[in-house]
Parts: sequence; structure tokens; C-alpha cells
Amino acid sequence: MKTLLIEDDLQFGNGIRIALTDQGVDVIWVRRLEEAIHMLETEYCDVVLLDLGLPDGDGMSLLERLRREREQRLPVLILSARDGLNDRLRGFDHGADDYLVKPFALAELVSRVRAIVRRSYGSDGDHLVLRELTLHEPSRRVSVKGRPVALSRCEFDLLALLLKRADRVMTRRQLEQHALPGGISGDSNALDVHIAKLRRKIGGGYIRTVRGVGFVIDRAAWADRPS
Repeated sequence: MKTLLIEDDLQFGNGIRIALTDQGVDVIWVRRLEEAIHMLETEYCDVVLLDLGLPDGDGMSLLERLRREREQRLPVLILSARDGLNDRLRGFDHGADDYLVKPFALAELVSRVRAIVRRSYGSDGDHLVLRELTLHEPSRRVSVKGRPVALSRCEFDLLALLLKRADRVMTRRQLEQHALPGGISGDSNALDVHIAKLRRKIGGGYIRTVRGVGFVIDRAAWADRPS
């Protein structure tokens, strides 16, 4: 799990970073709104921890932007000293998945992060499931309709990335950097070859090509399909 932490307080941010890292969470920590926007445009993450009072703007504006754009399903947990009821309601009205008032116990933060990731991605922590397709991360096993499917390392990593970020378009650059050996350059067709093999093995209809951008798995497209 990769977390984007947006927090300007050095001591507080470092405490969060250490607590999450100790639990095996990969943390990207930035302290300004401008840096956060850059990271969201160039990196992928599974969840955002968002402080509202940032040196170069209000974190709520970033939340509004996320909900307007293609990353709208990216779960966001607000971390704020603003403890009024109206502040919390405003956060939820703007699309926050959870709201944690400072100061808080780091153990509670870790628990809430895991909870909103489970809710957002439909995962029990180990399994990712979409209709007939099941992916089990610890064993790196995949099955379709209960039958095991043999995938290469690259194919498994691509499928896991797309399933974890279902309904969010993964750019070619993101997929190449995080699933292919050495981060194959954008002018290579290696990614297309791996995607084509993956589609043949798991069946058609799961992975959709977004021309000029990348690939996505649409959960909504499967919601009304017959079993």
C-alpha cells in the first residue's frame, strides 16, 4: 500500500511516517499543496492523508480537485485540528472518506487507513475480487471461475495495480515504472505485449484501453453483467 501524506508540521509528519512505515506502508511525504499536486500527477498512491492548513493553501481545495478529476475514487482521510462539527461535515460534503481530529493516537490512524482502503478497493487485505476473477497477493495466485491462472511476474504486478486502482486510469508511465523490470521507456511496446498476454489469460472485458493515456479496470461496467 502506498500512502501520500500531506502534512507541513515536521514533528507530526515524521511521527506519522514512522508509524505507517513500521506497518509496511510505503509513505510519500510532502509538506506543501504544490508538491502534493505534482505527486498526484506523476505517481500513484492508494490513499491520501490530507492536512487542511498548508503553507500555500487550504487542503480542502485539493480534495475538491480530486473529486472533480479522474482520481475521484482515490480515498482521502483528512487530518486536521479543526474539530468543529461544521468543519467535519464540510470535509465529508467535499468527498472525504474519513476525518480524524488532531491530536490522535497513531494506532488509530493506522487502523483507519486500512479500513478506508478496504472499503474503497473491495479488499479483505489479501484478496482482490472482481466477478469471476480473484487475486491473492501473499501467494501471488490468480484464479478465474475458481480455476488457477498462471501469470508471469510482470503480468501479476500489472493486474494487481489495475485491480487496486479499479475505476482509475493508470497511465502507461505508471504501469511501466511500477510493474515492468527497470521501468521500460514510453516508446517501447513491452507494456502492450504484457497487457495482451494478460487479457488472453484472464479473459476479455476486464482491462479497458484509454487511448493516449493508459489502461483501466471498470468495476461499474461489471456491476450489471449476469453471473
